[in-house]
This record gives sequence, C-alpha cells and structure tokens, in this order.
Amino acid sequence: MKLIIQIPCYGEAETIEQTVRDLPVNIEGIDTIEYLVIDDGSTDGTYQIAERAGVHHVIRQDYNKGLASTFAKGIAHAISLGADIVVNTDGDNQYCGKDIAKLVQPILEKKADIVIGCRPITNHPEFSFIKKGLQHLGSWVLRKISKTTVRDAASGFRAFTREACMRLYVHSNFSYCMETLIQAGNSGLKVTSVDIDINPKTRDSRLFSNIFQYILKSGATMVSMFVLYRPGSFFLLSSLSSFFIATVLGVRYLYLVFIANAPDPFRTYLPSLILLSIFATFGMILTLLGVYGELSKAQRRLLEEIIINQRKYLINGSDKSER
Repeated sequence: MKLIIQIPCYGEAETIEQTVRDLPVNIEGIDTIEYLVIDDGSTDGTYQIAERAGVHHVIRQDYNKGLASTFAKGIAHAISLGADIVVNTDGDNQYCGKDIAKLVQPILEKKADIVIGCRPITNHPEFSFIKKGLQHLGSWVLRKISKTTVRDAASGFRAFTREACMRLYVHSNFSYCMETLIQAGNSGLKVTSVDIDINPKTRDSRLFSNIFQYILKSGATMVSMFVLYRPGSFFLLSSLSSFFIATVLGVRYLYLVFIANAPDPFRTYLPSLILLSIFATFGMILTLLGVYGELSKAQRRLLEEIIINQRKYLINGSDKSER
C-alpha cells in the first residue's frame, strides 16, 4: 500500500520546511510513504527548499495557474507514481501532519473513497463570528447539493483512494474543494469525514482578499457545479418560481372575470395577461433546459467512464511494463 502526500504550494518558502517535517514517515497499514510538492510558479525558492527538506518528488509549473489546476496536476502525477492513497494538505502548515494517520484510516478499513478532515469551526480561535456562520451555512448548502454529510466543505485536508482520484475532474479555476465534493457525492463515491486539529495561522488566505470576495466566488462555484451535476433539480426549482407567478396572475384574472364581474377584463388587465404569458413561457423554457441538462449529464457520465477506463488501461499498462 503506497501513500503519496501531495502539497500544492505557491510562495511557501517560509513554511514548507516545517510542513514537510511534520509529515508522518510511518503509518500502520501503509508500506510506503512519499511526499510530492507541486510548486505553482513560486518565485521565492519554494521548490529548492522542498527538495532540501527531503521531498521525494517536486514538480514545477512555469507560472501561477491557481490552486485548482495545481491540485489536479498533483493528483494526476500521484497516480502515475503508483499511489494507492493520495492525501492533500496545505503548504502553509495549517493542518497537523499527525492527523494524516486518522485521515487514511477509513480508506484502509474500506469504509470510504474520500475522507475530509473537518476543522473545529465552532471553536476555531482564528475565525470571526461572521466567518463561522458563513462556514456553517456554506457547508450546509454543499451537503444538500453534494448529497454528503461533510461538516467542513471548505477543508482542503483530504484523502483519496486511487479509484477516486481517477474519477475526479476539476473544472473550476477557484478551488477544488467544493467541486470535488459535489462531484464525488453525485458520482456514487463514498465520502466520510474525521475531526482534525489545526496549527496556528501562518498567513492570510491567497484565494480571496476579503469575505465578500469569498462569498461571491464560492457562490458562483456552487451554482455552476449545481447546474453541471444536478441540472434537472436546478432548472426545475428555477421554473417553479415562474410557474407560481404565472398561476397567481391566472387565478387573479379568473377571479376578476367570474367572481368580481370586472367590466371588460381582457382590455383592462391585458398587461397582466401578457406578464402571465411571459412567466409561463419562461417556466416552460427552464423545464426544457432541465430535461436537456439531464440528457447532457447522462452523456457526460458516459464520456467520463470512457476516459476513466482509458486512464486505467494506460496506467495499468505502464505499471506492467515497469515490472
């Protein structure tokens, strides 16, 4: 059983050495542990420090491509290195290396495909009251969209089986955390979580500069992933509001015609009837988009299975040739 601990990095020269030093060298049930650093175009010598710290594999991107791209590249490289389990942690040493043993345990016991390390959000000493509330709200929304029970959807401290790694597709440019969780929950992968500890903060987040930017980017990612992975539910819920308004306008018109006996109701209330037609038509369009989205989702899943089988064939073929 081979475990690769991957660390996406961007400008982590001050913390990467301590992060690597805290990583486990032995875990019961794991035969081999290797470290992988993906340097996302750092200019402060992060990759040189990582190499000196004893990291087994270091790959560099020519320029900064963002966390989601760096994560995806690390996953692909870890699979090519023969990883049976991949753990993702941060280069700023936010997460405790000792908790990696706890993180991989459900996978070793074959109880999960993906394990999320849940931070103590309510008792987090560095989260403001507003951020705690937003974290809880965001995780609740993600649980509904992803059909999982994860309490900390924004945590990047995660363990993946080899099979789960092959099934992950990262489309977002912002962060992989929400997308991979939604994808896993809607793809039949078993997702669970464990409680973890955290180290004192070493720097502010580079994903967003303020809480409003975080809300905007996170909200946009959740909506786009909802449309991508559950188009039927998204467009059906959207169409219900249009149909509701159209129904209210229709009932109001019938009331005025048959009960209130309003004089010349058609000409008097023509704008309302036009508005009714607009909302009813819009509702039908959204419903048809939902049907089309579900058909597209079925086609996408078929293509994903083909790509997964191709990945397995190529990787298994290279493994056999090496032997």
